[in-house]
Amino acid sequence: MHPRGFGFVVVDHPSPYSQDIFIPKHFTKNAVDGDTVEVAVNRDFISDKGPEGKVIAILSRGRTHIAGTIRAIDTHGQAIAYVPLLGSQQKVLVESEERELKVGDRIVMKIVEWGTSDTGTTSQFSHYIGNIADPSCDIPAAIEEYELPADFSSKAVEEAEKWGSRVSEKDIQGREDLRNVTTFTIDPDTAKDFDDALSLQKEENGIYQLGVHIADVSHYVQMNSSLDKEAALRCNSTYFPGYCLPMLPGALSENLCSLKPNVNRLTVSVLMRIDPEGNVVDYRIVRSVIKSAKRFTYKEAKKVLDGKKESPHSFKLQQMVELCHLLKKKRYERGSIEFALPELVIVVDKQGVPQGTEYIQYDITHQMVEEFMLKANELVALALFQQGKNLTYRVHDQPAEENLRDFAFLANAFGFSLPDYPSVQDLQQLFQNAEKTPYVNYLASNYIRRMRLAIYSAENIGHYGLSLSHYCHFTSPIRRYIDLVVHRILFGEKDDLTYLQEISQQCSDQERISAKAESSVIFLKKTPLT
Repeated sequence: MHPRGFGFVVVDHPSPYSQDIFIPKHFTKNAVDGDTVEVAVNRDFISDKGPEGKVIAILSRGRTHIAGTIRAIDTHGQAIAYVPLLGSQQKVLVESEERELKVGDRIVMKIVEWGTSDTGTTSQFSHYIGNIADPSCDIPAAIEEYELPADFSSKAVEEAEKWGSRVSEKDIQGREDLRNVTTFTIDPDTAKDFDDALSLQKEENGIYQLGVHIADVSHYVQMNSSLDKEAALRCNSTYFPGYCLPMLPGALSENLCSLKPNVNRLTVSVLMRIDPEGNVVDYRIVRSVIKSAKRFTYKEAKKVLDGKKESPHSFKLQQMVELCHLLKKKRYERGSIEFALPELVIVVDKQGVPQGTEYIQYDITHQMVEEFMLKANELVALALFQQGKNLTYRVHDQPAEENLRDFAFLANAFGFSLPDYPSVQDLQQLFQNAEKTPYVNYLASNYIRRMRLAIYSAENIGHYGLSLSHYCHFTSPIRRYIDLVVHRILFGEKDDLTYLQEISQQCSDQERISAKAESSVIFLKKTPLT
């Protein structure tokens, strides 16, 4: 369900429809996220966005409890709640004998009767989270409202802790030993889970030896273990201001899998040789062991590159910038559009009280890490495809023509020249022309909003935004389950097509839910209480 009231139905397999079915707001029949429904599809109207239909029956409800905020107490003393899951138009009545409810109370309710859009939903008070005036309850409330799994089972925690705190010599056996190669990580200031480390050497003939080393989570998280089931349930880590709800217990996510400096860590390395024109000459994908020499933050790496801080890794960082520019040039040539948009970060204290905001600029340090990760993801997808293996692609469909036309109208209104149906080259030229103007960020964000969402799929349709025919997610297995699935496929584990279709859908859905939860908290942190 979308907050504006419309929704999408994921069809059962097999089905004649490969896309989700769009359900307009007035045809949802009061169904909510997670419900199993029967849908009538309008066969007379199928747009480029896919089929459209209406819910004709709710076969089973996906939940018994919902969370929300008391928004009013009517003249009869009846509490009325706003529930994000149901949207602002749905009236939710709350009966409570245990507690006197007040406006602003954030609570969990047990559903008595789902009702309709006309009759409203009736519920009973279950338990109290906090009041909306208390910033410390923003994240617990979002976790309840969006049904994010918060606590790990004792079995999963035990499985994580049984590995201990150090990599054993037994675990290192049979791996390519890269501990003598200088590697380092570059991450945000607040990061605790370091998925990826980098190494670079330049041969006398100008060939770059780039190594992208990714935490070997699949070594620790065995298929069908309690750890695996918990990770598959979460699908990804969820990042709130000042807090991470992790996909894996801290014993792994913040310690044994995190590529901390000066300790042995098990990795999967993509070792590539790239010529002075930015072409990959050859590459290998191996299970390895590394010992990172340094944990850089983006800010620290930028200071080194700017000559404001000394570092023994300064020369390697400069070489990485060289290679980054080569890869960016190749990406531009194949039609990819880059958006160097700054990120607004809400700074909070330990109680969740907003202290201010910070703009994180998408500078060269961010760009080079992204380019190296993109290249590793691309090569892993190509390698698996060439081996004839099924995998979970990261796919991005072309934007709808009407959305491109709308964007062209907007760009022209700002004084730029763009045809009604612009080509990739037209769009690249537009953003190049807009780069030095005050409108570039506004145009970029509007263009991104008009693009389709990237999703996971066992069916490869390519990645429009990156202009790649084969692409997957491989570089963040600590925080994304789909990356862990790709790691397993790399080394001969399950690549059953039906399973991959199901896990792709599950991870795509959960990615959207986490994004909604994150956005809801950020919105609250930005909003002053009146």
